[in-house]
Amino acid sequence: MKRKTMMKAFAYFLLAGSMALVSSSCSSESEGGGGAPMIESVAAAADANLEPVTVGYAANMYVIHGSGFTSTQKIYFNDTDTYFNPVLVTDTDIFVTIDRDTPYADVSNKLRVVTKNGEAEFDFVVAPPAPGVHSFNPINAADGQEITIYGSYFLNPVVMVGDAQAQVVSSTLTEIRAILPAGSQNKKVTVTTISGSAEYGTAVGTAIYDDVFYSPWNIESWNNHEYVTNFAQAAQGTTFIKKSIEGWGNIQGNWNWNDQLSNYTGIHFYLRSDDAGKLVWIVNGNGWGNADHAINTTKDWKEVRLTWAQLGNPAALQNISFQEFTGSTHNYYIDNIGFTVD
Repeated sequence: MKRKTMMKAFAYFLLAGSMALVSSSCSSESEGGGGAPMIESVAAAADANLEPVTVGYAANMYVIHGSGFTSTQKIYFNDTDTYFNPVLVTDTDIFVTIDRDTPYADVSNKLRVVTKNGEAEFDFVVAPPAPGVHSFNPINAADGQEITIYGSYFLNPVVMVGDAQAQVVSSTLTEIRAILPAGSQNKKVTVTTISGSAEYGTAVGTAIYDDVFYSPWNIESWNNHEYVTNFAQAAQGTTFIKKSIEGWGNIQGNWNWNDQLSNYTGIHFYLRSDDAGKLVWIVNGNGWGNADHAINTTKDWKEVRLTWAQLGNPAALQNISFQEFTGSTHNYYIDNIGFTVD
């Protein structure tokens, strides 16, 4: 579905460009574009009806409608010099994409078009890109406790946990502190701003490991692993597990017992390595040396989700371990181990 949407948008862009070329030729002959510019309206290029708007979103294309645009030299959104393609400029219309890095707080809220014959100004608000949620901590917070949500573009955010609204204690563009409402367990956290919504994939109360292990789970010290605290490199929160695993070696979780599995649909974990590697997942002691359980790893985090059916519908979760499967030593990293709810 996403591919179809992108192809449709691209086709529209090509059509717009063709129309602009024809219109530019006609308008330059008939009107000459000699007058001072005037902005009448702005519309989203993707809107077939080109309904006028006064709020635009960064990284989206818009049509500036008016007159006197033929000799356009500069376009500014909130005093930010914005790239435009001269091919998509006619005397009456300009197709331009708002730069993703355009400022949106404490700004002029003005659109300006500068031509050889003068400039025009228009009241126009640039909203930030849609929010992005990197993670939140602690995953296993109880109802009424505070969590910290990490991400980007948190402008005047509303936080929902499932269908209930959380109380926002404080927020910056990259961090939100919020109080979990009643009924939050096994529900997902969503952040909404003027620009859209972002849901985090790990639900409240489902962690085996986020920045710490939750009882009774752990990795015994004899594994010679370490915990690395580095927010920029973590898949979840701030801290992840690292171990240099020799060829065909392993990192073993300790053995425990959890038979309260009915609220969950399976388990998940995140893996990566410094270079191309391969790990076999072993759950409840099943899978040692099983190539069907092998996961290729790269320098980028990869989430692995396993349903109870894939795990043989176990009566309980007892152990999660990993075996090196390239035959060579690699640095492997593990993060965000927990239960899934969908």
